Amino acid sequence: MTQPAPVLTHDLSGEVAFVTGASSGLGWRFATVLAAAGAKVAIAGRRLDRLEALAAEIRAAGGTAFPIQLDVADASTFEAAVDAAERELGLVTILINNAGIPDAQLATKMPLDLIDQVIDVDLRAPFVLAREVAKRLIAAKQPGRIVNIASMAAFDYNGNGAALYSTVKAGVVRLTEALAVEWARFHVNVNAIAPGAFRSEMMDGMLSRMGDITQYFPRKRLGEPHQLDSALLFLCSKQSDAVTGTVVRVDDGQGRR
Repeated sequence: MTQPAPVLTHDLSGEVAFVTGASSGLGWRFATVLAAAGAKVAIAGRRLDRLEALAAEIRAAGGTAFPIQLDVADASTFEAAVDAAERELGLVTILINNAGIPDAQLATKMPLDLIDQVIDVDLRAPFVLAREVAKRLIAAKQPGRIVNIASMAAFDYNGNGAALYSTVKAGVVRLTEALAVEWARFHVNVNAIAPGAFRSEMMDGMLSRMGDITQYFPRKRLGEPHQLDSALLFLCSKQSDAVTGTVVRVDDGQGRR
């Protein structure tokens, strides 16, 4: 029996991607990579001026981008944000749940409002937004890809701060696994990428509070955003058609002590 040829392309032409936390750091990189692969990209974040600059960069390179001002701490705005993306670009078929905030504090030192904010942004938002996108894909009987950005902190915590961040990222891993099971029959794949310490605006803020952490890593370096490109494109493309409920760890060996 002849077997079908393997899919060996990252071409995302015809896809519509929605990327949260796109105004800086890894989100900015993810949006440009998806656009370069042919996807139309809705770029969401709090800083509209930064989103406009990113949209201009993507358009100058020949891509399509639509900025949407969005604070993922307010889940009541998600329906309107996805509506706006659909009106401008079409049905969202790829969701990148990237927006997040760190805590970098001992559990006993965290004020209650910061605890609530970390949970809302890093765990509640990915769950609610994934639900919003998935229900539209299911209603349209269309396949889709949801990629949650977890963290190696979900698996490795040294006790020196960020206990809540570690906890909520473990929650992101579990919601990825659970939603993958629930939506598999609808051909909506749910996967996650768990980066180690990668260079970004958020990481710069953490380093200013925690000091140089690279001395504890086997390779004595931070990861660079482009080193996540291959994992992102694999999980967003047809190459990963049979992959769901999987967490791809990209940590440069940092969490394997």
